[in-house]
Amino acid sequence: MTTTAQRREEILQHIQTHQKGEVNYFAQHYQLSEVTIRNDLNYLEKTGCVTRCYGGALLNNTFAFEQPLNDKKQLNCNIKAKLGEYAASLIHDGDKVILDSGSTTEQIAHHLAHKQDVTVMTNGIHIAYHLANKPNISVMLTGGVIRDNSYSLHGKSAESLLNEFRFNTLFIGVDGFDIESGITTPHQGEADINRKMIEAAQTIIAITDSSKFNRQSFCMIARPEQLDMLITDSGIPPHYVTKLTELGVDVRIIDAG
Repeated sequence: MTTTAQRREEILQHIQTHQKGEVNYFAQHYQLSEVTIRNDLNYLEKTGCVTRCYGGALLNNTFAFEQPLNDKKQLNCNIKAKLGEYAASLIHDGDKVILDSGSTTEQIAHHLAHKQDVTVMTNGIHIAYHLANKPNISVMLTGGVIRDNSYSLHGKSAESLLNEFRFNTLFIGVDGFDIESGITTPHQGEADINRKMIEAAQTIIAITDSSKFNRQSFCMIARPEQLDMLITDSGIPPHYVTKLTELGVDVRIIDAG
């Protein structure tokens, strides 16, 4: 029997695929009352995933949805490679850094081969894999529970480990970046460990391609003013550059051409 949580996840997947969903369709499909389905859609609207409309709901395209890592890797891969290369150039010999899990921060790992005596802590198993055979890089995993399809770790044990260390720099990826809300993610565990990473680092650098702007989700990670630097491409909205600069954020726009 499908649980309420499973049903709502399936309803959301249907709306993501078709951009909309109708109450009568879901009621017939699950053999439930339309009142129950309306409650499901109202719940999804409160999380920000959908917008209710007459007879059903529409997908909220400004919402930052969870995506499998392998799917993320296929999106804007050339831009991400350029951003990762630039971010790696900011890491100096002897630095101790945190690389958040993600497809863009993974690109940083690909450009560390010539660094010396660098320590990298990460919650990304894929990132640790890329760095494991580099004798000049010391790799630390946060530990914790692995998330399905993301190769990332989270949990209280991971958060506790971060309390024991201090790092020069955190490079944090982005699911959604809204100029008012800041950086958000759909996953509560991801948000929790990211906030601990922020506490453990002296310098906070967000790295993202411009497709993530004007998107937000329901789990808060960081306000815009908490960032020291943002590395992105020329697709960033101009008013974001103005506002972030006013907040003291160093915005680095990398030519992806």
